[in-house]
Amino acid sequence: MKIKVNDEEILDFPEWKHNVIKNDLMSENYEEDMKRRAKYPWEHKFEQCYKRLQDEWIPKLQDDPSVQSIPADRQAFAEMVMARPDYKNRSQREEQNKG
Repeated sequence: MKIKVNDEEILDFPEWKHNVIKNDLMSENYEEDMKRRAKYPWEHKFEQCYKRLQDEWIPKLQDDPSVQSIPADRQAFAEMVMARPDYKNRSQREEQNKG
């Protein structure tokens, strides 16, 4: 099993390592279980970051008289926030705070 991110291989998991894991997991569900385990950290990180984005920006948007509505759709909300001129990502905030 190989896992790639943006076409860069980040993990090459040889068969003997799979067999060690199969010693504890049901082999009938192995493929699906491993896919679930590989996906979980990404989804979990997204959920944490999205919650922080909401916690920071919903009050700001509510206080902005030019904002008529706040999207309930996650993608629309994120795109709205990130399109604002006062939005800064982590790197930009860190750079700003250096000064």
